[in-house]
Amino acid sequence: MQGKWLSIVLLIAAATLLLVVSSCARNQHLTSINIQPSGADFGGVDPNLVVNFRAYGTYQHPPVTKDITALVTWNSDTPQVAQVAAGAVSPNTNCGKANVFATFNDSGNVIVSNGANITVAGPASLGCPQGGGTRNLLVSVTGAANGTVVSSPAGINCGSTCAATFAADSSVSLTATPNSGNTFGGWGTGCAAISGTACTVIMNSDITITATFN
Repeated sequence: MQGKWLSIVLLIAAATLLLVVSSCARNQHLTSINIQPSGADFGGVDPNLVVNFRAYGTYQHPPVTKDITALVTWNSDTPQVAQVAAGAVSPNTNCGKANVFATFNDSGNVIVSNGANITVAGPASLGCPQGGGTRNLLVSVTGAANGTVVSSPAGINCGSTCAATFAADSSVSLTATPNSGNTFGGWGTGCAAISGTACTVIMNSDITITATFN
């Protein structure tokens, strides 16, 4: 009889342990993401130059750090300078600076990693103006998702806020295109000339232009 009760107690203890372990596995949550390396420098606008980044996630219940490179969503805040796919970062179309980061949605909580600083700078033969001969153009869109702004030469192409670097004293043409059902409200200050939905900017300084969509 005593052996029977001992067996029952052991079965209950094993079932309890299994339940606890299973519960911990179900409740494991991501608390932070760290991407490595902390940055990269590229010697010119050459998409064949690639630096591979890894994303490491720190979890709780139980505490553990895992390689989650393939699970996160990779982003670049200035994709015309640095493009990223599955952690592989390379220059795109412009010289300048960008930040690359990773995000993950854990049960409704969006976890954002640290940012890796990317610099694309090199000789004129590789697409980079020399001697401080660049200026920054920032386009701020009011009424985001209602339209897009595209530049010529290429660099700006967004429906929110974006930036690009252009040669000093060069002329940049911005064209605003409203989405279906929306209208273009106009340009803010900074345009050297305006013709309908087109704004011409002379890059003799760092310039911020506002485009409004209704």
